[in-house]
Formats: sequence, structure tokens, C-alpha cells
Amino acid sequence: MTRNSIERMMPWAVTIGLFVLWEVSCAVFDVQVFILPAPSDIWVEAVKFAPELGYHALQTLYTTIAGFALAVIVGVALGAAIGSSRMVYRGLYPVLIGFNSIPKVALVPILVIWFGIGTVPAILTAFVISFFPIAVNVATGLATIERDMTDVLRSLGATRRDILIKVGLPRTMPYLFASLKVAITLAFVGSVIAETVASNKGIGYLMLSASANYNVPLVFAGLLVLAVLGVLMYAATAILEMRTSAWAFRDSNLVQ
Repeated sequence: MTRNSIERMMPWAVTIGLFVLWEVSCAVFDVQVFILPAPSDIWVEAVKFAPELGYHALQTLYTTIAGFALAVIVGVALGAAIGSSRMVYRGLYPVLIGFNSIPKVALVPILVIWFGIGTVPAILTAFVISFFPIAVNVATGLATIERDMTDVLRSLGATRRDILIKVGLPRTMPYLFASLKVAITLAFVGSVIAETVASNKGIGYLMLSASANYNVPLVFAGLLVLAVLGVLMYAATAILEMRTSAWAFRDSNLVQ
């Protein structure tokens, strides 16, 4: 078996090993189901409530993608404005830091007052919790363009807009995708927070209903569904990153 094959199998081996350890620990220490259900108990409930899990998972996925897409649009626009103008940076950056310091769960009741209970507060919560890292990374990518490069381009007749579009934006691609892989997981957090507070559908709502009925295995089934969705969205972002900015990656001998 080659080293590449082993590396590809490692995530599966580690995941299966953790589930086996979990199952064995619950059996050996006789852990009660209402405290920590074994993976086998979770699987039984997941199969039993598979239609409900599928319906609510699609709702959570929809609100997460919608909020994440909105975060990408606003985050890239703000990051470009902040990174390309010192005046905008000094004016907006402290405001963004202050806004990001507000616990997002505290915003959900306000969103409910404005938009009512349902999908919109979940989308907006996913947006507000995930746009900040995108804006910061795009701004960092633009702000770290080498001054020598911009001086050479200006001496060749390039305008500020030319430098931004032809050099600045490609330069920010590694920063952007690094932030996207963080933001997509944060978007799931935002959606679930809103669903547990102000929604009648979604994985967050399902988990809250299950906990109210003391169905702990179903709660854990919801958590595992969220984990799978998060991994899939992260993987999709990573694949898109390799297809659009593979030039930013180099073979390294640091990790063997």
C-alpha cells in the first residue's frame, strides 16, 4: 500500500476508530442513554426519524448556503473597500470589530421582531456570523501587496483600478479561500442558533424538540448530520480552491 493510499484512508480510519471507542466506552462503563447514547443507539433513532432528519437538514442547508452566499458578496465588497483605501480602513474597521464583538445569539430576538419567526432570521444570522472573516482576509490580501510591485505597475502606466483588478484580487485568492473555509462552518452555527430560538423547521428546531422530549439519541443524530453537512461544504470549498488558485500552493518537504 502506497503512502498516498494510506493518507487518503487516514480520515476514515480515525473517524471509524473514534466511533468504535465511543461504542465500547458506553458499553464498558454502562453509560445511560439519556446521558451519552452509544453510536448504535444514535443510528437506530437516525433510521427511525430519517424522513424528518432529511427534511430539516435540507432546510438548514438552504439557510446556511443563502446566508453564506450573502456573506461572500458583502464580505468581499467590504474587504476590497477596506484593503484598497486607508481612509475607508480607518472609518469602517473599528465598526466591524465592534459589530463582530456582539454575541450573535443576542441579535436573533431583534431579527425576529423585524422579520418574524422563520427562514429569514436564520439566513441573516448565518450571514452576520460569517461575513467578518471574509472581509478581514480580503482586506489583508489587498493591504499586503508589495509596494515595489505597485510602483513598477504605476511606472508602466497602470491605474489604481488596473492594479486592484489584475493584481490585487488574484493576490487575495488564497486569503479569500482560507476565510471561506472558516466562514462556511460559522454559517452553520448561525443557522442552528436561529433555528433553536426562532424557527419551526431546521436541524436546530429538531434538536430542540428532541431534547424537550428527552430523546437524546435524536439530538446526537442531529449533531452528526450537522457535522456531515459541514464537512461536505468544507470539502466543496477546498475543491473550488484547488481549481481556482492552485498556483498558490507549492510542494513542501516540511510535512512528511
